[in-house]
Amino acid sequence: MRKLELLAPAADKDVAMEAILHGADAVYMGASSHGARKSAANSVRDIAEVVCFAHKFRAKVYVTVNTLVYDNEIAKVESLVRELYTAGVDAIIVQDMGLLRMDIPPIELHASTQCDTRDVAKARFLEDVGFSQIVLARELGISEIKAICDNVSVPVEVFVHGALCVSYSGRCRASFVQNGRSANRGECAQMCRLSYNLVDSQGRMFVKDKYLLSLKDFNASMMLTDLIEAGVSSFKIEGRLKDVAYVKNITAYYRKLIDAFISAHPDRYCRSSYGNSEISFVPDPDKSFNRGFTSYFLEGRKQKTMASLLTPKSLGERIDNINELNNGDGISFINSDGEYEGVRVNRVERDRIVGARPFRLPEGCEIRRTFNREWQSELDKPTAKRYISVDISIDENGVSASDERGVEVRIALDVDKFRAEKKMQPEKVLSKLGNTIYQLRNFRNELHPDTYIPASQLNAVKRKLTEALDAAAEASYCFNYRKIEKEASYVTHRLESDENVANTLAEDFYRSHGCVVASRAIETTTDNGGDMVVMNTRYCIRRELGCCKKIKNGSGILSGASEPLYIESGRNRFRLMFDCSQCEMKVIREGK
Repeated sequence: MRKLELLAPAADKDVAMEAILHGADAVYMGASSHGARKSAANSVRDIAEVVCFAHKFRAKVYVTVNTLVYDNEIAKVESLVRELYTAGVDAIIVQDMGLLRMDIPPIELHASTQCDTRDVAKARFLEDVGFSQIVLARELGISEIKAICDNVSVPVEVFVHGALCVSYSGRCRASFVQNGRSANRGECAQMCRLSYNLVDSQGRMFVKDKYLLSLKDFNASMMLTDLIEAGVSSFKIEGRLKDVAYVKNITAYYRKLIDAFISAHPDRYCRSSYGNSEISFVPDPDKSFNRGFTSYFLEGRKQKTMASLLTPKSLGERIDNINELNNGDGISFINSDGEYEGVRVNRVERDRIVGARPFRLPEGCEIRRTFNREWQSELDKPTAKRYISVDISIDENGVSASDERGVEVRIALDVDKFRAEKKMQPEKVLSKLGNTIYQLRNFRNELHPDTYIPASQLNAVKRKLTEALDAAAEASYCFNYRKIEKEASYVTHRLESDENVANTLAEDFYRSHGCVVASRAIETTTDNGGDMVVMNTRYCIRRELGCCKKIKNGSGILSGASEPLYIESGRNRFRLMFDCSQCEMKVIREGK
């Protein structure tokens, strides 16, 4: 049976624990440094608390150490990984191959999406050199994912929900060259979320103030079956910067979908963790932050639009009747100037929305709720409990328990027992498991009908029983360790700066596998001011605007445009290059 893992994001320990309560099989969170979301860092002490909580359910904790590492930081990263290993972390997610040459414990390694794994050759190389799980690039279609899954023996992980990077992950340099903030160092300035003008080489403007690089949010929920059948084992929700309400809602939503699939195929699939989550709300992804949804390239290029051209902000859920709105809600709409506008609702009276400021709704416009006050209030409360099912039996000599994790314990009945006329019901006492993670599934009473044990003594036995279950579960937790690095040949033998080699250890690693390191990552070099590809993407502005060159008479609004085309935003100006043979677009910073 193949284990299916729902992997949820966590900004901090509180969010991580809520993700687990709401059904996550694993969580990923940032370490104190070198995580690709610098503002989502966590102390090792906090991570250790999450580990202790997660492992009760056999849920796993992965920690991101997935930025580039400079030579003068190697000792610091080695020390950090040792601390994470001691804290019981299940795996670290890495981009920098220098970690495979560091003096670190044999902790399991996962290849970050920053490794930009798009094909079978790259995936097989990563498996051969010791990675235990591989996160694929988000741009892949189902057939491409299946080809990779069919050719590696380690679990394959894909994103299924959340924000999308317009550039291939690990290949974006726009933030660094324009602002000195490297996405490969966890400091992305999100150049893709800016508004741009689209102009041609003669300076003529064809699009004004549109968010030409801002993609809609990913939603693969309708294609989970396809992904599972393609061979994917881990389903990742993006969002280490998202709040706890978002993580609760989206985790619970995907938990429900994956559980339904497992229930339909119980002989082939199972969960990778244990425990049933009782959720007090109905999850709905439309109610959480979203820029509109896209399945991106999962179905190839069937989707006509992938970008949210009018705003990088949340679009929320569609409202068909304004009487659905509550005081304090936030709404958005496209105003008469064709621009995104938002306003807070003070009240609804006589089929009219009274806002916190004057505004005008164009006739027939679509209203979307971007903040649901009642929903938020509900999710601010405790909304989930997660229980481990346990079977308990009692006989004259002791009490036994076995749970769904496979843990079995027995407590001797060193208590006062006597025969009494009063009928005893030990199940009533032993089934009330109080503030524990256990929930009675089956009970068997093998006591003599006349045996009576005082409730106070049964409660003491029950406490010892649950403590024994906790201790046995902790002692029997199974860790996986780093795979042995084999001799392997990297598909690219000459490594340029876009391979992100940032330290001597990474150089040594690649050279040991037959590669020539022609140049290091641009973060470690001096910018010569020449032309530079700052983004490489499968997304195409021409296609998004209905102007694909592969379509006959497809020039559309770009008819008569003199190439090359440029996008401009303030001091930012980039040339666009379209590689129609590969259906790719490059965004280029021109030399000064």
